[in-house]
Amino acid sequence: MSQAHGFGEADAGRVAIVATELATNLLKHAGGGVLLVGGYDDATGSGIECLALDKGPGMANVEVSTRDGHSTAGSPGTGLGAVVRGSQVADIYSAPGLGTAILARVAPGQPGRSKPSANAAYGAVTVAMPGEEACGDSWCKKDGGDHVTLMVADGLGHGPSAAEAAHAAVQTFVKIDERSPSDTLAAMHVALRATRGAAIAVARVDRAAGEIVFAGVGNIAATIVETDQMRRMVSNNGTIGHIAKHMRSFTYPIGSGVLVILASDGLATNWRLDAYPGLSRRHPSLIAGVLYRDFNRGRDDVTVLVCRIDAA
Repeated sequence: MSQAHGFGEADAGRVAIVATELATNLLKHAGGGVLLVGGYDDATGSGIECLALDKGPGMANVEVSTRDGHSTAGSPGTGLGAVVRGSQVADIYSAPGLGTAILARVAPGQPGRSKPSANAAYGAVTVAMPGEEACGDSWCKKDGGDHVTLMVADGLGHGPSAAEAAHAAVQTFVKIDERSPSDTLAAMHVALRATRGAAIAVARVDRAAGEIVFAGVGNIAATIVETDQMRRMVSNNGTIGHIAKHMRSFTYPIGSGVLVILASDGLATNWRLDAYPGLSRRHPSLIAGVLYRDFNRGRDDVTVLVCRIDAA
């Protein structure tokens, strides 16, 4: 994957070290877990993103655990430190009884000592249904001055045909000019007629106006998290590309420090961020990873897109 993203031998070697240490820690300290590896490309740069997720005992003190020489498994205690040193961005969320989630982003070039984390604007997890190569979910984000527009699409069913519908939604979203969320859905409804259709949600966040305009058709869960208080946004029934009688938009006022989270129905809806003290301030990719780890239904494609509105 590093080579596919244009990494040279030395940089690809760093990715290998980071991934190996993360996987080793999953086995040593948690009895197993999930390691997600993918590319990232945003305003902070581009490279390889690793998310190590487990439901183990968790760390009592993350800062102490990252120091070389500290070990609870009889090892030299340099693994977690090697992950932090080898990555441009590192973020960890762990607490006793809540497991551990570690984000490491590796980009070409020597990493510095500074490890920015929660100041990133957005992050996502998209994983295919177990047993499938193609993922029937997709997502996209567009910037437009004082506003940002988010989109998540869940192709009907799963497999290659669902992926075709989801990708068609992304292509339409990218190429059309700025429109309201309901008009964007209407354009997608026409574009997806030749596919099996999709559930789609579009959220336009206007910082200047202090509001979110949202339109959704189908089972995409859309949530506003503000100081750990949650508001669910309302979607309409139907399937984009087939039957969608209503594409009504709803407007929601927002303040500062807001997270907008869009998730396909591969994620259960009974989650609350206030059950994870401090998680809302972490890197958006890490937030998406924790929700995926704990609420993935395990029988469908799943996408979790997290956007921090007040980020640069």
